[in-house]
Amino acid sequence: MPDGAERSEEGFEDLRVLAPRVLGALVRRYGHFDLAEDAVQEAMLAATVQWPAQGRPDDPRAWLITVASRRLTDLLRAEQSRHRREEAARPVPTGPIPDSDDSLILLFLCCHPSLSTASQIALTLRAVGGLTTAEIARAFLVPEGTMTRRITRSKERIKAGGIPFALPPDHTDRLAAVLHVLYLIFTEGYASLPRNDLSQEAIRLTRLLVRLLPGDGEAAGLLALELLTDARRPARLSPDGSLVPMESQDRSLWNASLIAEGTAILTKVLPRQKPGPYQIQAAIAALHDEAPSAAETDWPQILALYEILLRLSDNPVVALNHAVAVTMVRGPEDGLNLLQALENDARLKSDHRLPAARAHLFEMAGDTASARAAYETAAAMSPSLAQQRYLRSRAAGLPSPEKW
Repeated sequence: MPDGAERSEEGFEDLRVLAPRVLGALVRRYGHFDLAEDAVQEAMLAATVQWPAQGRPDDPRAWLITVASRRLTDLLRAEQSRHRREEAARPVPTGPIPDSDDSLILLFLCCHPSLSTASQIALTLRAVGGLTTAEIARAFLVPEGTMTRRITRSKERIKAGGIPFALPPDHTDRLAAVLHVLYLIFTEGYASLPRNDLSQEAIRLTRLLVRLLPGDGEAAGLLALELLTDARRPARLSPDGSLVPMESQDRSLWNASLIAEGTAILTKVLPRQKPGPYQIQAAIAALHDEAPSAAETDWPQILALYEILLRLSDNPVVALNHAVAVTMVRGPEDGLNLLQALENDARLKSDHRLPAARAHLFEMAGDTASARAAYETAAAMSPSLAQQRYLRSRAAGLPSPEKW
């Protein structure tokens, strides 16, 4: 039987998964996206207080919808009083709410063309992914205040535009933003070690998207990428909780069924048409997963795929990974020269991945003093305690400078 802490963690994960479903149900029934999100947040807070003390309800989703609906009613009445608007004065519908999952509709609503791409992604991460504003700001590499204003403006625009809560007849104009959002949700959940729930939610939503758009290669490519990456999760931490880099992981712990599923999806979609960025990233992930050991990884093929990827996207993280692949094929000096070109990229200014990569390459080149300084810099910039421990352990494990 799980102890109290385990039950609390399970309840938290339930809330994370239920949040977009509850929000979708409220928006479908009542509209008022902005007020509905506030009501759902308050219902989630009530659950974190009441469930541990009174027990988890038999139907958590229905409980949350009931509490959120009551709060939304209060908010609508308050708005009616303040603004005397006819819309707010309409009676709140009664009766049971259909037991349907509106997460995908919510996803497309957040990615409406009237919003900028950055706003689409930020709003969806907040409403569907359940990320905090600070987490979203970190994913975008922008200050938290900037992200707060962006999300607020997005909700105001949806409210002012009267955007209907329904799947659009043509999905193609919103698909790129939807895929990007799902990718960011998955990445945030995978990079932040305690956030497995986010990765699983991204995979669940991507599966829904693939079922909705079975002929889209990039949607399938994203699902393959997520599965092939998530397969390595069981080996990412040592028994003492330390982060284990991929080259040192016990590959027997990798999830073989996820690798098989991801590889099968990729094999099926690659021949259809010219592959896009998600299919190429999935192909890179497959090469890592299929290698019997780190030493036997097919780095020349991975480098070739990164060079294709660089031509398709202006992403500094792709450029950083390309530099690592160059190092594995041509040596650390060539890789360090490429990293030097990223020094002035404002998007990486506060990101720990650039100094971490630089540290690794300095270590490979035998420059232990520079490697140690770069590891310490990366540790100070990383938001993850596990990453900080790993980076500092690498710095501490380097040979000390010779004493004269």
